[in-house]
Amino acid sequence: MMVNKMKMGFMLIVTCMGFLAPVHQAHLPSATISDLSFQNMGFAMNLYRKISSYNDKNIFFSPLSISTSFAALLMASDAETYEEILKALNLEQLEQADQPELIPTLFQLLHESITQNGSLELEQSMALFMRPQFEVEKVFQDQLKTFFEADIQRVDFADTKESIGFINEFIKNKTRDKVPEMISTLDPVTRLMLINTIFFQGSWQMPFNSNFTENAPFYVNNYNIVQVPMMFLEDKFYSWKDVPLGAKVLKLPYQEGVSMLILLPNKGVDYTVVDDGITAKKFLSWIKNLQKTKLEVQLPKFKMEESYSLQDILPDMGMKSIFSTSANLTKLTKEEGLKVSEVLHKAVIEVDEVGTTAAAATVIGITPYSLPMTFIVNRPFFFFIYHEATNCLLFMGRVIDPTNN
Repeated sequence: MMVNKMKMGFMLIVTCMGFLAPVHQAHLPSATISDLSFQNMGFAMNLYRKISSYNDKNIFFSPLSISTSFAALLMASDAETYEEILKALNLEQLEQADQPELIPTLFQLLHESITQNGSLELEQSMALFMRPQFEVEKVFQDQLKTFFEADIQRVDFADTKESIGFINEFIKNKTRDKVPEMISTLDPVTRLMLINTIFFQGSWQMPFNSNFTENAPFYVNNYNIVQVPMMFLEDKFYSWKDVPLGAKVLKLPYQEGVSMLILLPNKGVDYTVVDDGITAKKFLSWIKNLQKTKLEVQLPKFKMEESYSLQDILPDMGMKSIFSTSANLTKLTKEEGLKVSEVLHKAVIEVDEVGTTAAAATVIGITPYSLPMTFIVNRPFFFFIYHEATNCLLFMGRVIDPTNN
C-alpha cells in the first residue's frame, strides 16, 4: 500500500508546567545522579542559548522535562540517531558500553532522590499513546514502565477530535489545569505520542508581604520602561557577586529543598553579554560561593507562558536524523518509516508574594539600626529553579519584560 511507503511520524509532547506561586545519593559504579545533574545543566545552557538566538523575549522551559523525554527515546533509537540524541543531551560522558541501562537508571534514581520525602510538590509523569494496530517492542515498553513509570494507552488517532480531547484532558489533569489545551490539531496518520509532564508548586521560606508591593519602574532597555508590581522583603539572604561576569546572584529558597537562583546583570551590563558566560560550572560556583548577608530585596511579580516547537531548534544542536527519513527507531518498533514529527514544549510560571505564615519567623534578627544592602531586580534577569540536594536544574528562564505574559 502507498501508506506503507510514506514516512510516518509521531509526536513527542514535552509539557512542562512550572507553577511557582508560593502558596497561599545513590551511587552507581561508573556515574552518580550528581553527574547526570551536571550534564543536564550543560544541556540546559546550550538549549537556552539556542532559543535565545531566535528571539530577544522572555524565555522559560524545563530542561529536566525535555531531557527525560529524550532519555526515553534513547532506549528506542540506534546507530546515528542514538549518537545524536546522546550528544545533544550532553550525556556522552555518562555512556558505558557495558551498562546499556545506565542512563535511564540515573534518571530513575534522580527522580526518586528529588521526590523521596514525599512532601515536595514536584510531579513528573510520562505517557505513551499508541494507535490500536501499532506494535511496540516489548523490551521498550518494559523499560518505559521500569525507568519512567510510563502510562501506556491505546488511542485511535484517526478520530482526531476525540484524540485531541483525550490527550488535552490527560495533560490538563497532570498539570492541575494549568495547561488546559496543549494541542489543537493532530495528523490522523500519527502512530504514537510520547508525553512528559512536570508540575511544581512551591512556597517561599520567606514570603513577601503583599502590603509592601507597589508599582515601580522596570527598565526593559534604554528606551523602554514599564511599571510592574514590585515585591519587597528585607531579611538575610544568600548572595554573591560574580565580578568577572559582571553580575550578582541571589538565592530565594522555597520549602522542601528547592530554591530559585536569580542572576542579575550589573547596571550598564547587557544581558546578552552575560548569556555566553552562563555555564554549568558557573552555576555550581555560584551555589558554592553564596554568603549570607542582610539585604533589601525587590522582585517583580510576573507570569509567563512560553511554547516551543523543538523540532525547529534541536536539529541545530545536532539532533537531526530523528526528525528525518533517516531516523533509526528500530528498538521502538519493527515497523519501518518512523520519525518524530513534532516536539512541543509548553511552560507556565507564576511568581508572587504568597507564602506560609510559619516562614515569617525568619525575619528575627533584623534590626532597624543597620541599613541593608539592596538587590533590586528592575532590569532583565535570569532565574534558575533547582533541587538543592542534587543540584538538578528543574526550570530556567529569562525575564526581559515582566509585563509581557
